[in-house]
Amino acid sequence: MPCQTCNDSGWKTIKVNGIARATRCDCRRESLIEQRLQEARIPPRYRRCDLDNFIVYDNEQLLRTIDKARKFIDKFPVVSKGMVLIGPPGVGKTHIAVSVLRSVILSTGARGLYYDTRGLLRDIRSTYNPVLNTVEMDVLRPVMEAELLVLDDLGAERLTDWVEETMSLIVNTRYNERRPTIFTSNYEDIPEDGELQSLLVRVGFRLHSRLREMCEFLEYDGPDYRNLPPNAGAEDLYKLWKAQPRRKLPVKSGEPARAQLRNVTRRHEKADLKWTGGRGGSE
Repeated sequence: MPCQTCNDSGWKTIKVNGIARATRCDCRRESLIEQRLQEARIPPRYRRCDLDNFIVYDNEQLLRTIDKARKFIDKFPVVSKGMVLIGPPGVGKTHIAVSVLRSVILSTGARGLYYDTRGLLRDIRSTYNPVLNTVEMDVLRPVMEAELLVLDDLGAERLTDWVEETMSLIVNTRYNERRPTIFTSNYEDIPEDGELQSLLVRVGFRLHSRLREMCEFLEYDGPDYRNLPPNAGAEDLYKLWKAQPRRKLPVKSGEPARAQLRNVTRRHEKADLKWTGGRGGSE
């Protein structure tokens, strides 16, 4: 059914100080926003995510994270930093990140993009297949140019030279262009290099340092939302949270973690990889 205001022309007439002027019809904006949402690559499971339908409970760290997320939405695009959401699997990090992405698109029409980090690296690697008619920049350009990017599950991919160089290229480009990014990660931000399961070791010194500069780190724990029975509410979540053992830091592995970081650093000292691309991604 055609728009009753503009008859699908995309324009409507308004009066300004008694003078008729043409302006974009509201239906045009709605169509643009719908297009932006489709282009954002939000997985079907998360397409209805919203902060208003996220169950919260009396968890100070979680409430602080939600408050920061709402302020980010209200201020966008005038935001100085992105966010890194850290916590165990199932505590709603992806829900919060996608909620922010959807809200920004709906309110501003911005170009937003979601990627699981492993999926992004897989798509970049696939461009090295000579059978496929794609190149690296076909994948990288929208990631670098999105006005808001969500990178889910940071640190899940094993750290290699190619992974570090590729992620550094993406993050540094967005940092230099002042384009905010929201990351999620299951790895705690332990401020030392002796723990293999820390975010520092999983992403490397250089990327971790850049993340610290360009993002606000928001860490919280809680029960796994995916284990909740139907119709469970805030009180049920609170009881589960209090009943479960607190998340413990993994046993320090000491020298192996430091050795892993040193090995990566030494390889960078031997050759300035810039961004190797090509078959380096097969590591």
